[in-house]
This record gives sequence, C-alpha cells and structure tokens, in this order.
Amino acid sequence: MVNEQIRDREVRLIGENGEQLGIMSSRDAYKMAQEAELDLVKIAPNAKPPVCKIIDYGKYRYEMARKEKDARKKQRIIEVKEVRLTPNIDTNDLNTKVSAARKFLEKGDKVKVSLRFRGREMAHMSKSRYILDDFAETLKDIAVIDKPSKVEGRSLVMFLTAKK
Repeated sequence: MVNEQIRDREVRLIGENGEQLGIMSSRDAYKMAQEAELDLVKIAPNAKPPVCKIIDYGKYRYEMARKEKDARKKQRIIEVKEVRLTPNIDTNDLNTKVSAARKFLEKGDKVKVSLRFRGREMAHMSKSRYILDDFAETLKDIAVIDKPSKVEGRSLVMFLTAKK
C-alpha cells in the first residue's frame, strides 16, 4: 500500500534514512512524506501498529524486482535423468551406463535407473534385482539411494541422488 491507500489510524514511521520517527497518525506520516517529496509505503502490514517508511516508491519497486531476478538466477533446477537397463546386460555395457549416471550425478541431477523387462523376462523380476543393487554399489562413493528399487509396470525403478 502506498500514500492515500494507507487507511490505518496509527502507523510506526521510519524516515528516509532508516531512523525511527515513532508512532503517529497516518495523515501526519503522509504529510511528512509529501514534505520530503517522497512516498509513504507500508512495509509491514501485519505488525501492531503497521510499519510505514518514507521512500521513493519507484526506486523501491525497482530494487525489489532486481532482488527477485537475482534470486531466480541463483536457484538451480534439479533434473531427473534416466538410465535404462535390461536384465541380460553385460558388464561392459553396465559400466558404460554407470559412467553416464556418474556424469549426471556430478552435474547435480537426480538419476532414475530403470530395469526394463520384456516378455518372459517378467517371470524372473525378483532374480534381476541384484543388477540395480550392483549399480548403486558402484556409485556409492558419489551417490545415495533416494528411493529404493520398486516395481512400476514392466520395470524395476530406483532413484539416486548425489551426496552432499
């Protein structure tokens, strides 16, 4: 809320240099802001009494937008990368998949390891769980099991995240 929009009886006023000017009526505070050729802005509306500050509102909005933009720049979006395996995978192929997963984890992404079954392979799902366990074991130096292996449709799925 700015200037005339402030309808509270009393407000705690903070001056343009950050000094406390005390509790006064909102009309008096607005007059002081007009004399300084600045705006009266409600900073903390939930406080008792509400806190208002004498500042340049345009500059204030610009600074708030700038802070928001900087905060968005600094945040990192974690993606989920998938590595697909089959039950009859050979050790060299498994090592290739492990190195791909290692790259993803070093970048800071989560890795979804899925062991896909086709046809008659579905009958031996429980015997193939060791493949996911070996996969996690080889990556235990940089990864932690986020969600242990579980059956989802025709595949066993496990999630890995990088150690902090």
